Amino acid sequence: MNRITRLFGKNKRDILSVFTTAGYPRLESTGETLAALSDAGIDMVEVGVPFSDPMADGPVIQESSAVALREGMTLPTLLRQVKEVRPRLRDDMPLVLMGYLNPMICYGIERLFSDCKDAGIDAIIVPDLPFDEYIDVFQTLCRQYDLPMIMLITPETEPERIRLIDRECDGFIYMVSSASTTGVRDGFDSTQERYFREISEMNLSHPRMIGFGISNQSTFRMACDYASGAIVGSLFIKYLASESSPRAAVERLLASLGR
Repeated sequence: MNRITRLFGKNKRDILSVFTTAGYPRLESTGETLAALSDAGIDMVEVGVPFSDPMADGPVIQESSAVALREGMTLPTLLRQVKEVRPRLRDDMPLVLMGYLNPMICYGIERLFSDCKDAGIDAIIVPDLPFDEYIDVFQTLCRQYDLPMIMLITPETEPERIRLIDRECDGFIYMVSSASTTGVRDGFDSTQERYFREISEMNLSHPRMIGFGISNQSTFRMACDYASGAIVGSLFIKYLASESSPRAAVERLLASLGR
């Protein structure tokens, strides 16, 4: 059974998923960072593929991608690093590959699915993947390799589209907290809370995780009130840049979220 299915099948609440850019702050630091997250009990990790034009990412993650690219990070290198470190990680911690479509097409889509499965990846997020392309090309591969494609929804996504995603996709639904890029924010406003409530009241069949703007105990708590948990990215990347080691960055992150 896929690790994501097992994680959400426990009816676990307050799930914490952490995004990290592969190859940041150093090319060979990916394994060390994933091991630190695993040892700290983080529930799920997104491993970001650095890309030159990351349209969904704010300045912090954009800069981490630029650094990782200068360090020499590539998709083949990322998959090698994940495969090497996977035996050291908790077996119940899902790894989600997050990247953009262009590098994946260059790599080869079926080759990507095969190599992700071999490396120990449990799902894929492609923010710029058109839904029709998912249905026509990716859906069969997702189910063949048991690698769900995690789709994003935003406050601008129509209810009919949300129900279509809920029906056609597996894994969980990634709720983007606002119609913007990633980044650290002090809190959520009443409009965002209304959006969280409206999605919760749709009674979708798949679990939901809220991301973008999770940066303190308050935002983490509100996300968990309306979904299975929260995804933290920019805050952790900032700590990776400022702390002496990935383990110190993880400790600071958990303290900031009140965990």
